[in-house]
Amino acid sequence: AFASALVITRNGMINAQGTAAKPIIFTTLADDIESGMITSPNMDPTNNGLWGGIIILGKASISAQNDTDQDVSELQIEGIPTSVDALYGGNDDADNSGTLSYVSIRHGGANIGDGNEINGLTMGGVGSGTTINNIEIVANQDDGIEWFGGSVSLNNVLVWNCGDDALDTDQD
Repeated sequence: AFASALVITRNGMINAQGTAAKPIIFTTLADDIESGMITSPNMDPTNNGLWGGIIILGKASISAQNDTDQDVSELQIEGIPTSVDALYGGNDDADNSGTLSYVSIRHGGANIGDGNEINGLTMGGVGSGTTINNIEIVANQDDGIEWFGGSVSLNNVLVWNCGDDALDTDQD
């Protein structure tokens, strides 16, 4: 209940565009890193689960079933309580949820419950109009990156020291 995460909902967009020399770093409040720094002065790659991560939810197609095994075009993303609007999926495979470029996501992956974790970067039904490139995930408690359906492509990804899969897919 107290896990923090950055959630981009289906009608929202993110515009996080860093550069190779000045990446945008998403990290825990416990990290003493300051603007202009690349390396944390107090965190190491074994510190994980200190916040949630980034969740992007789009309107692209998913292949999913609900609890009664009926095919559905949208679902609530794992790791977020149903009291929060965190639906993903639809029928717009060209949907645009924005841009993540030259971004580092560090020390995330809150564990909400068994089989219900937040990944470093979670994408639910994210469309091909979204740009995601030059991404680094460091020290996430669960998966580095997990796709739940969608049609987005990623370029230049580095995932290091995560507790489960570096890359994981579901509902493709």
